[in-house]
Amino acid sequence: MTDVPLAQRGVVRHPATEYGRSRRGVPLEVHGPLDRGRPLVMAAIHGSESETTVALSAAARMVAPEDLRVPFVLCANPDAALLGTRGNAAGVDLNRNFPSADWTAWTVVSHWSSETTQVVELSTGDAPASEPEVAALVALVEQLAPPWILSVHAPIGAILEATPSTLGDWLVERTGLRRLDRVTYRTTGVLDGWALERGIVPVTLELPRVTHDLAVVQYAPILADLLRGAV
Repeated sequence: MTDVPLAQRGVVRHPATEYGRSRRGVPLEVHGPLDRGRPLVMAAIHGSESETTVALSAAARMVAPEDLRVPFVLCANPDAALLGTRGNAAGVDLNRNFPSADWTAWTVVSHWSSETTQVVELSTGDAPASEPEVAALVALVEQLAPPWILSVHAPIGAILEATPSTLGDWLVERTGLRRLDRVTYRTTGVLDGWALERGIVPVTLELPRVTHDLAVVQYAPILADLLRGAV
């Protein structure tokens, strides 16, 4: 397997399947094969983390269609990506809206920027999976029954997983990032917890605070190998 030539990387060539619609009616798309038992890689469940979409898109465009083994979602929260916000169009933090056993309604706070202590307030939703983006992703995961899910975030700079896994080991070795078993702030209703309850291995790749250019240079080749089925 070799990388797609640079001149041919202008578009994502892998077929897309619509798996739902966002709150504002934007198609939610998954690219690649949807056979049951395939893993899943996804980016930008927080719309303000656009570097995750850029890195995953570059990775996908490096992989020839015949070499793609792992389906991927370039942007799980397109309304937020278009609006430049963390939460969706209703102000819900989608990664606090999954129907895990610990879901609860509370006010999520996130820092406005790395330069201020001021925070933005978001919701966890009116109920578990109240948001169309989450409900659609839950249905997609149930359809795929993946052995593992990789969610790409930023900007902590770590591999997050409750228990070390083969995927986590591979990512630690390839990225050189530290491994953490948890974050230090409150989380409920997160994708990882929901996945664990269903016997799915969840791993979060938290990119460090890098430019889009560095995200492509440093992490796209690693994600490309993962899309080819390296793990």
